[in-house]
Amino acid sequence: MFEKFYPNEYMDSTYSIDFKAYYDRGYRGILFDVDNTLVPHNAPADDRAVRFFRELKDIGFDFCFMSNNKEPRVKKFCEAVEGTYYIYKANKPMVGSYEKGMKLMGTDRSNTLFVGDQLFTDVYGANRANVYSILVKPMNPKEEIQIVLKRYLERIVLHFYKKS
Repeated sequence: MFEKFYPNEYMDSTYSIDFKAYYDRGYRGILFDVDNTLVPHNAPADDRAVRFFRELKDIGFDFCFMSNNKEPRVKKFCEAVEGTYYIYKANKPMVGSYEKGMKLMGTDRSNTLFVGDQLFTDVYGANRANVYSILVKPMNPKEEIQIVLKRYLERIVLHFYKKS
């Protein structure tokens, strides 16, 4: 019943994922949500994020930021970590932005990962786009009320996910 919301993997943090192993398996592009996936909501890119994206480039990955947030927020983060591609007002979980991100990176469904912190936007959209999805735990529990309400529903879905 909830399978369409299940991630391919569920990890504690973006920063704990072994991206080298994914590269060795043939993945070449990563679509990233920004807020609460890479930094707390609306926080600027920190030193850890800057180092992290340098490491991804050194491995050989290309990446694109996908956010439902406005352009100034997403562009500033992208520039701070020396990224190239970003999509703002992505309308996740609509498939179009996932496809646009892959096109920008020159990747396809078979060699692209998606990393995000929300089931009903990030993971559901990646699954609809047939992109390998990795759900990470949100970095900061203090969130806007509409997200807090979604987190309650996410707990129900994750309860069944963990049993599957």
